[in-house]
Amino acid sequence: MGIFSIAAAFLVAVLWWATAGALDRQTVAAIRADATALSDRHRDAGVAGLIESIEDRLAQDVEAETIYLLLAPDGAKLAGNLDRFPPSLGGDGAWFRTRIAHDGATAEARVHRRDLPGGLRLLVGRDESERVQLRLLLTEGVVWSLGAIIVFGVLGAALIRKALRARMGPAMRTAQDIAGGDLSRRVPLSPRDDEFDRLGASMNEMLERISALMAGVRSAGDAIAHDLRTPIARARGKLEESLATARTEEGLRAAIEGGIADLDNISRIFQALLRIAEAEAGARRAAFAPFDLPEVLRDAAEFYEAMAEDAGQTLVTDLPERLTLVGDRDLLLQAVANLLDNAMKFTPAGGAITLSARAGPAWAEVAVADSGPGMAAADRDKAMERFFRADSSRNTPGSGLGLSLVRAVAQLHRGEVALEDAMPGADPPGLKVALRIPLS
Repeated sequence: MGIFSIAAAFLVAVLWWATAGALDRQTVAAIRADATALSDRHRDAGVAGLIESIEDRLAQDVEAETIYLLLAPDGAKLAGNLDRFPPSLGGDGAWFRTRIAHDGATAEARVHRRDLPGGLRLLVGRDESERVQLRLLLTEGVVWSLGAIIVFGVLGAALIRKALRARMGPAMRTAQDIAGGDLSRRVPLSPRDDEFDRLGASMNEMLERISALMAGVRSAGDAIAHDLRTPIARARGKLEESLATARTEEGLRAAIEGGIADLDNISRIFQALLRIAEAEAGARRAAFAPFDLPEVLRDAAEFYEAMAEDAGQTLVTDLPERLTLVGDRDLLLQAVANLLDNAMKFTPAGGAITLSARAGPAWAEVAVADSGPGMAAADRDKAMERFFRADSSRNTPGSGLGLSLVRAVAQLHRGEVALEDAMPGADPPGLKVALRIPLS
């Protein structure tokens, strides 16, 4: 309302300056031109010519707007339609507004004084009665306009505020309900698809993400309690058994080493959970930097190639010469290592594992494919949940966190993970895990 009122007041001021101000400037210009012309007439024709010019101007003034007074050095009136010289008129060149009597009437006038050679005093002016009335009408119009502007400004501000409250009300109520603990609430959207609907859609997307993270936290807590109970109980049982049954130092040492191995496994699980939490929270995004992706993949392949040979497997690489990517080099290396671990775990002796990379128009893809039994389509949707273990892999070592870390790394890089058959139609089909990351 304030901005609207200021803009409207500025507009009214410009209109005032262009109307009433223009009238004042026109009057001043006419008086100054008339006084200059009479001064020139006095210089060329003397006092008699000046008196003649004044009388001609008065005779031609049908509307009786012109005001003249010529006084002799002794104060005697020589020509003009003023009855007397106004008091406190000022010196030569003075301008003033006053009420004067001319032609038998009293009127508002603007007068200019000129002192001429020989002690003559000349007054030139214009009757401003009509202009004063016009100025009063303009002033009254301006006052009424400003009043109407304020009224409409207040009314418009109230209507806009009411409209904003009506549009923001659902989002505010949803936020209040969520603050009260009801995370199932969502902002209702209208068919307008305006800025408020886009804001509501963003809030709903954020709430869906929060709900998914909360569900992940709850399921992770349940899974931790379930999956860690077994190794902890096993470590405790081994240590208790060693206290009760160990008769030699070697037996006691073996039991302690077994307990340490179980505790190391628990520590690795917690470290994996911390890395996943860091990646999901985006805490590692500050470490993003450009790096050569094929170089990282060659380092991983060099490390796992010897392990594959020991297991009777073949590790094949299909990498470009150079592919620059911006991201966290260490986390991507860890994600690829997890994929290679899983591939070696499920690939039988004599099988092959392929590590490949390629660049698309806007993304880079890192894929690990194996010739193992593959994964059922029903299990692929849950495969990247924490601690998920398919029925076919219950007897294999692992904690069920490998693919969870891969998904967290992909999300950190605004990418995605896809699981598909490595050899569609074959038996077994194998499994291909593709990690796609945007290049920009």
